[in-house]
Amino acid sequence: MSSQQNEKIVVGKLGSSYGIRGWLKVFSYTDNGESIFDYSPWFIKQKGELVECKVESWKRHNNGYVCKLEGIDVREEAQLYANIEILIDPVSLPKLSEEEFYWRELFGMQVYSTNGYHLGEVTDLMETGSNDVLVVKANLKDAFGQKERLIPFLEEQVIKNVDREAQRIEVDWDPGF
Repeated sequence: MSSQQNEKIVVGKLGSSYGIRGWLKVFSYTDNGESIFDYSPWFIKQKGELVECKVESWKRHNNGYVCKLEGIDVREEAQLYANIEILIDPVSLPKLSEEEFYWRELFGMQVYSTNGYHLGEVTDLMETGSNDVLVVKANLKDAFGQKERLIPFLEEQVIKNVDREAQRIEVDWDPGF
């Protein structure tokens, strides 16, 4: 677990500089765009190292956001931060109830059908609009010849149980699909 304690999560990206006083455009990957500013501190990669930075100020701009980072006061300095990902420490995220979880927690979980067939491992999630979809990489010697399964994330209908402790998801899903 020690590697996960140092793990950082990408929550957005800094865009181009905005104005002459060191402001930068911000692209938020959070569900509610403004919530990116609730997380502090931010971390950015500079020369392969994670550097902590704090948001001095932010505001809405057109359909997005701009921010001023502490210590960056002119456009030329801000331009050095363009197109760099914004990362946070997972402990900055709000705590969830037992029934709730973050998508990132599902990655790597093993997926089993309700009759015990091992369908594979969660490698990705897709947002389709109507419902999210688990991308499950099948085992190399899958009895049904599957390489990958796309399983709709429909709680109660398809997703029967998500067990954080066991790193296991139980689904009502035909292994032949």
